[in-house]
This record gives sequence, C-alpha cells and structure tokens, in this order.
Amino acid sequence: MIRNDAAPAEVDESTLLPALRAGDELAFQRLTDRYRRELLVHCYRMLGSFHDAEDVLQETLLRAWRGLESFQGRSALRPWLYRIATNACLDAIASRRRRALPNGTHPAGEIGKPFPGPIMEPLWIEPLPDTLIDPRPAVNPEAHYDARESVALAFLATLQTLPGRQRAALILRDVLGWRASEVAEHSGQALPR
Repeated sequence: MIRNDAAPAEVDESTLLPALRAGDELAFQRLTDRYRRELLVHCYRMLGSFHDAEDVLQETLLRAWRGLESFQGRSALRPWLYRIATNACLDAIASRRRRALPNGTHPAGEIGKPFPGPIMEPLWIEPLPDTLIDPRPAVNPEAHYDARESVALAFLATLQTLPGRQRAALILRDVLGWRASEVAEHSGQALPR
C-alpha cells in the first residue's frame, strides 16, 4: 500500500545483514531508510498524530539500533522493525496522559445563550501530509485509494477508540494485509524496548 520509492533499488538486504549485525551504522541506515516512510505511516495510524508518529519513529529506530543483537536474520528486517514500531506505539499510548481539549474549540460565550454541547471526537487527530501517501496514484489507482482510506481522519478517529493491542492487530491484519498467523506471532513475541 504505502511505497517507499525513494529507497535505492540496489540495496540488497542479504548482503548488508552481516554488516548490520556487526554494528555498521551505514548498513543500518541503508536498510532502515527503505522502510522509514511506511513505518512513519504505521505509527501515524496507531497514534493519530503526525508529530507523535515522528517521535515514535525515532524511538523505533533507536530501539532497533540498540537491539541489533536480538535480530537473528531468520526472517526479514521489515517485520522485525514493525514489531519494534508497534511496541513503541503501544508504550506511547500507555504512557500518554489523557489529552486536554485545545482552547478555542468554540466561539466565546454570550450572556443569556446556552453553553455549546460537548465535542465528542478527538481534536488532536491531524491529517497525514499527502507526500507520505503513495506518490504514484496513476500506476495503481486502487492501491492509492486504499492507502488514502487507511489514513482518513474518520478511520483514525475510530481507531483511537480501540485499546492499543486491538488497534495494532487491526492495522497489521486489515490495513497492512499481514496473515492472521503473522499478527498472532507478532503479538506474542518479546521485542527490544
């Protein structure tokens, strides 16, 4: 759905893995850069805030760097990074304080007029910049539509009502298209923190 066309085609994961395991920063950057945009979008879906997603993406990459010894290379790097990103998002959700409504959601009140009703939708959810959605809509319009729908504000507002683990399972299964067995395996593993 979300492509990272900026990633160089010549990056071969299998040739860079030994350097990655040896702690080569350049190999780490070359391998993770190809997943940066899709991980950012994943974090955005989980958190509903682009700014929070950027922060959690940085935390994800830091955790991945610090946890390189736990990457066995038996599976691809992408699912490993998604597990770390999902855990970082779940940690952010768990540690986040209840959000206060921003000031200025209603015009100033007037004497003798009734108070406005409560606002039920989360006001902190913000749109994802268009540059992070599939940059080639003409190539596959259906995939572009699906990518847009997966970050629509109404969808994100609904996601925010789910507990973190349910939110992660829904996104991994229905948005990213992971098999149910992959989601179940992903949910049961201890990951780098």
